[in-house]
Amino acid sequence: MTTHSDRSTLHQHGTDSGTFAVELILGAPFLLAIAVYVVAVLGDRRRGRRWPWHRIAFWITGVTVAATGFVGPLASAAHDSFTAHMGAHLLVGMVAPLLLVRAAPVTLALRTMSVVPARRLSRLLRSPPARVLTDPVVAALLNVGALWVLYLTPMYELMQQVMLVHWMVMLHFLFAGYLYTGSLVGIDPSPHRARFALRSVVLVLSLAAHGVLAKLLYAYPPPGVPTAEAHSGAQLMFYGGDVVDFVLIVLLCAQWYRVTGRRLHTTPATAATLPDSASTRSRSGTAKGN
Repeated sequence: MTTHSDRSTLHQHGTDSGTFAVELILGAPFLLAIAVYVVAVLGDRRRGRRWPWHRIAFWITGVTVAATGFVGPLASAAHDSFTAHMGAHLLVGMVAPLLLVRAAPVTLALRTMSVVPARRLSRLLRSPPARVLTDPVVAALLNVGALWVLYLTPMYELMQQVMLVHWMVMLHFLFAGYLYTGSLVGIDPSPHRARFALRSVVLVLSLAAHGVLAKLLYAYPPPGVPTAEAHSGAQLMFYGGDVVDFVLIVLLCAQWYRVTGRRLHTTPATAATLPDSASTRSRSGTAKGN
């Protein structure tokens, strides 16, 4: 005869089994992403070329960090705790994209693909949709603007109630964060790279918008979120976001400095040839006059 405790144990076992199956399905794409990247690196080495080890570390770490928002204890806690939710947002939408962008996956793909797929990828990078999505202003609206929509509308409540919506929102954070980070400090080839001045303005405005939203959440918690939870989550959003934004500022300034340094290095060499050319023309004119 099956007792109540036995039925509870069976129900709990079935729930655990179902949860494990769901997490296995959700984690499979991340494992596949790591495997594809490593296989591409090994293929590149067979051709006698070496891929920087730190980029491999960036990719594996970035994919692992992104996975924490979908599977594992943090993803589970994010449904009940606003602080945990904000931690998942920072990891999936800011930290993971930064690591993935520094891994240069597009460059690796172009190095290891055969001619036809590589040409198709190059055409895709030059396409009008790619131009729009990699524009810093558009990427910032998709990334930071979406946060305002999430927390200042009923979308956050819906996200907490419907698991599919939760996954879609986290997936949006990941891809929008990647586009935003890549548009600012990307190292992959981009035919539509914006000027440094525009990227700097977008970064500063995005940083301000992120900080203002965190303060609003601190003062006016989302519906259903306890005040203490809202305060801790908003503080995590504010200070954690500042850390990632500081790294973006350093990387952007470093890129700008290197590009400007190369231009200044080549300019004197070009200018130095001008007097010689001018004197040559002058001597030539004098010779003709004589």
